[in-house]
Amino acid sequence: MQDDLELATLIARRRARQRRRRPRRRIVLALAAGLAVAVAAVLTGAAFTGQALVFGSCNLDQLRPLELGENSFLFASDGSLLGVIPSKRNRQPLKIGQISPWLPKATVAIEDRRFWIHGALDYQGIARALYADAQAGRVVQGGSTLTQELVRNLYIGSNEKTIARKVKEACLAEKLAGIWTKQQILAAYLNEVFYGRHAYGAEAGAETFFSTSAKHLSISQAALLAGLPQAPSVYDPVRHADRALARRNEVLRAMLSSGDITRSEYSDAVASPLGLKPGELYSAQRHPNFFGWAQDQLIARFGARRVEEGGLRVRTTLDPRLQYQARSAIRSVLREKSDPAAALVAIDPRTGAVKAMMSYLPDGRTMKFNLATQAGRQAGSSFKPFVLATAVDQGISVYTSFNGPPSMTINDPRCSFNGVPWDVHNYADESGGYMNLLDATANSVNTIFAQLVDVVGPQNVVPVAHRLGIRSPLKPVCSITLGTQAVNPLEMTNAYATFAARGIHRDPQAFQLVRGPRGGVLGKLHAPGARAIPANTADTVTYALQGVVNHGTGVAAGLGARPVAGKTGTAENSVDAWFCGFVVQLATCVWVGYPKAEIPLSYVEGVAGVTGGTLPAEIWHAFMTQATAKLPIQYFHEPVISGHTVSPPNTSYVYTPTYTTPTYTAPASPSKPSPPPVSEHKPAPKPAPQPQPQPQPTTTAPAPPPPPVTTTPPPPPPPPPTTTEGSTP
Repeated sequence: MQDDLELATLIARRRARQRRRRPRRRIVLALAAGLAVAVAAVLTGAAFTGQALVFGSCNLDQLRPLELGENSFLFASDGSLLGVIPSKRNRQPLKIGQISPWLPKATVAIEDRRFWIHGALDYQGIARALYADAQAGRVVQGGSTLTQELVRNLYIGSNEKTIARKVKEACLAEKLAGIWTKQQILAAYLNEVFYGRHAYGAEAGAETFFSTSAKHLSISQAALLAGLPQAPSVYDPVRHADRALARRNEVLRAMLSSGDITRSEYSDAVASPLGLKPGELYSAQRHPNFFGWAQDQLIARFGARRVEEGGLRVRTTLDPRLQYQARSAIRSVLREKSDPAAALVAIDPRTGAVKAMMSYLPDGRTMKFNLATQAGRQAGSSFKPFVLATAVDQGISVYTSFNGPPSMTINDPRCSFNGVPWDVHNYADESGGYMNLLDATANSVNTIFAQLVDVVGPQNVVPVAHRLGIRSPLKPVCSITLGTQAVNPLEMTNAYATFAARGIHRDPQAFQLVRGPRGGVLGKLHAPGARAIPANTADTVTYALQGVVNHGTGVAAGLGARPVAGKTGTAENSVDAWFCGFVVQLATCVWVGYPKAEIPLSYVEGVAGVTGGTLPAEIWHAFMTQATAKLPIQYFHEPVISGHTVSPPNTSYVYTPTYTTPTYTAPASPSKPSPPPVSEHKPAPKPAPQPQPQPQPTTTAPAPPPPPVTTTPPPPPPPPPTTTEGSTP
């Protein structure tokens, strides 16, 4: 009983407090209503007299519009979309005529139904909103017009609810309305309003939620979008479908009330589902490795700020046909999920255009790390052409002969490591015998190229390699001749493309055409290039590299009657394998290896020890067979073989005790395909120079005979083989 009495007392006290509050609330409501009328009167007077300070306190010319940003689009060379470089806001501006008419109608109906009647400010709407807010005791209506919303987004960028901000907003809205038509204001609003999920503007909203263009929005789709700006996260149709549906139907009722749609159209639209089809336009990318590299190149060329501002339309150099052929070629050779990865890059030597760029993992995983541009791996013997180019450039004839024993120790202090002489081995410790540089290149004889780099000087090889296109840092050490330093497939392809271009180097090009937001051309594919080495030097190296494919370590890469120049490369312990080669119109490099670590390539696809002449050459052959199928056969320029033969440097060579002098047999002339009939592409080639001994200049000594076997004990143990021993073919 006592509890009942206490409860009754509490209820009585609460009712008494409520009775005392009611008059106060009525007074507040009356005051609020009066204030609303007063504010409306003040604003109305200011609008008509132009005397109020509120409309004289701002100037559009003194304000800098906020950077809205818009997306940039990258396309392949055939016009197909590769992907989007998003600005901070996904945005694609359109003209009002490019937007479905239902969206402007829906927007006006729900956001500012008197838009076509009032000026920059809707004084009637302001008074109505103030009264509704006062009655509810909280903000339930807004009095802002579309013009005010546009000004806030264009110039102010803040939703801070202060009197100062409201005054500034009203002032700027009046000024903007004085120079823009209603159509312009509505179009601008529809191009910058936020619909949620990073989508700013009608086009981005349509693509984000319906995977369609704003031009094709239906009544129900337009109503859904028009309802989102009030609270994009609250009405997010992906996360809150019920709320979004209710809000859409509210917009449809507003459209029916304003006469924008008929009763039948309203019934059909209300009965339809949301019909969401979230788009991937702003997130999906085709050929992501090339796309990422092209984006970096865009920033490097035009600056980060320009790319961030967006609005660019970029046609790249990527050929989708070659890109798919690159993937197909790799998959045709590396078929097992446990196989190593591969990278392939193809460049047009005549322009520097990157036509294909593929990073491939057989297990189907997608790597953000680009093996073609970011992987630094040992090039092995595919680096030897840069040493040969240095020698030819110094006037050394490719007919210069050296002895190529299975192993040898170079005692030149320049080639030593921590005081230990450089010990070099041929692949499988086979003897190369006594041969000229043409055959040493074709057969990739390490001990001969070790002597050659000692002749030309490793410090002279570094600048030649850099001029040809290698961008990775290189140390001027003798082992550079065996490709012991890290490079990537893109720069190796670029260097071989310089040989194909007869010594003219062009940086790799990612773009054919770049247009700005207003359609103006910002850049075109234009790479005149710069001479890296003399044309005859490039032609001579190319001639030597043809022997690699015709009768050397790279025969698996041959393309029949089409002339091919190339070079195999295998790093120490077969942890990396390469084949780089070219025809006149296209240069391509293939790398095979395990990306996570330097793991020997053993027993891959039935190959016990993978070398550059096996799987990489097979991939290169498969790709280039398709890539050149429609290209006319063109022939390399014949070099003028000149220069002088040289003696090895004045250094004492120490051979392993097991070495015996092989019987010397003069090497056969490099084979070449018979020339085809004269065509419009190139005159019939002249007969190739034969590897006959050249007359010796009186100022030079003849090449020495093979040195005798010595019984001198071997030198102290060399440094670790990964830094001192040569690469395999």
